[in-house]
Amino acid sequence: MTNAYSSPVLITGGARRIGLALAHALLSQGTAVIVAYRSEYPALEGLRNAGAMCIQGDFTQTDEIYRFAEQVKAHTPKLRAVIHNASAWLAESPEIAPEQTLASMLQIHVYTPYLLNQLLEPLLIGQGEAGADIIHITDYVVERGSAKHIAYAASKAALDNMTRSFAAKLAPEVKVNAVAPALIMFNAMDDDEYRQKALDKSLMKIAPGEHEIVNTIEFLLNSRFVTGRTISVDGGRPLR
Repeated sequence: MTNAYSSPVLITGGARRIGLALAHALLSQGTAVIVAYRSEYPALEGLRNAGAMCIQGDFTQTDEIYRFAEQVKAHTPKLRAVIHNASAWLAESPEIAPEQTLASMLQIHVYTPYLLNQLLEPLLIGQGEAGADIIHITDYVVERGSAKHIAYAASKAALDNMTRSFAAKLAPEVKVNAVAPALIMFNAMDDDEYRQKALDKSLMKIAPGEHEIVNTIEFLLNSRFVTGRTISVDGGRPLR
């Protein structure tokens, strides 16, 4: 990233992986960053030292979403962007009631961005044409579903659909887009067999790392014309 933004960028789930990389990229260019986190992570100390405002919010509770939005409003009169990166990956399991699995996935991937987009709308508008952004991080499975993560895929599909609805509602002042990744990076505990199997699912056969998503978000933030679209960052996986 090369351009600093005059108002803060809010990143939910900004203490780990892609959210953490994006927060540091923005901070390094001089942009103020607000990070939403649920639990303390070691990386939060580095974010605070770099100048990020870190606000705790348990988005599994609807009243906590409202409390978090009020804290953001108390901190800044404007937001340059809201990036909905907070996510959970919960599979269907005999140990968890199916309605609980679905409720959990809808809460984090649908209710949270739906409410925050509306609660924080006053901080996004009033900055001119294409003056602010909302970016939803969805998933490759929106296109094809998932036999083992049905509720997860359905909730991400709902988030993808909300992208177009909010784009129509908030234009032309706020652009609203989605980024749909497939494999971006591995977890430390992933073994070699799993890694190779996962890599073979895409045309590019690499895990490009979190900066692939950072670069895509930079493109969307800098565009003055792209809205209501989903940018797939999947290594050509649908063509396999």
